[in-house]
Amino acid sequence: MHNFTKLVFAALLVFTTSTGIAQSDTTDDVEELKKAALEALMSAPAERALPLVAKVLAGNSSDDVKERALFVLSQIDLPEAQTLLLDSARQGSGEFRLEAIRMIGIGGEPAALSSLADLYASGNGDVREAVLEAYLIADDANAVYEIAANAENADDFEEAVEILAAMDARDELRELRNSRGMSESLIEAYAISGDFETLRELSMDGSDPEQQAQAIEALGIVGGSAVNTTLVEIYRNSASSDVREAALDGLLISGHDEGVLQLYRSSQDPAEKRELLQFLVMMDSEAIWDVIDSALDGER
Repeated sequence: MHNFTKLVFAALLVFTTSTGIAQSDTTDDVEELKKAALEALMSAPAERALPLVAKVLAGNSSDDVKERALFVLSQIDLPEAQTLLLDSARQGSGEFRLEAIRMIGIGGEPAALSSLADLYASGNGDVREAVLEAYLIADDANAVYEIAANAENADDFEEAVEILAAMDARDELRELRNSRGMSESLIEAYAISGDFETLRELSMDGSDPEQQAQAIEALGIVGGSAVNTTLVEIYRNSASSDVREAALDGLLISGHDEGVLQLYRSSQDPAEKRELLQFLVMMDSEAIWDVIDSALDGER
């Protein structure tokens, strides 16, 4: 029997209106057979597979089976498949609708992705989250940027910024600084996306001490030799206790105990040395034992 004939036979066997299967097998067995048939359809010609998948979506199968059908639909490279996905995203309900939205992201068809903007604008929190996930899956940073740039409330802005950070969309995040102004959520996004250059610039800007401290600490999340050198320099060159404290927190986050040890050995201030000693203890530095031994011997 030809492969495709076998596939059609399996699908028809599963989706027939006969009650024979239901009478002879358990519900779980039927469910698993339906899923296997759907997976088999992924190897079939698109024109043959689409009607069968559409039949599943229009039928009375379980949500689990229908969600599996949505995935198969996302893999069918036909305009009709994308239209059906969009219809499911617009007219569906509950988790089925959310899964249809995410499957549009997996399909990655530009026209379908652009249609998600209207769903985002009119949808509830779950729908908006699913749209963002679809854009993340499709790696459509520009669409997420548009959502962030036009967000009407802080929650929507922060959720979009988090997605951009997960996408390492540094250019878009930098542009948001220009269009929306600086914020704590943007600083966190720069850290997650590894944007050392922007964080270094912010860490040198004392016009907003609170944001400066946040940027300095965020450098520690980025980590690396350039960050560690910068944090040590910030500590040494600043007269602000808040900035120096932020630099130490950054060094703690990055785990650069060698830098803290350098600062300890070069310091001539007893109070400062005590603080640096405490940080070395918190960092579980291997050098701490020599430091403690020297301190107990009265060496400074």
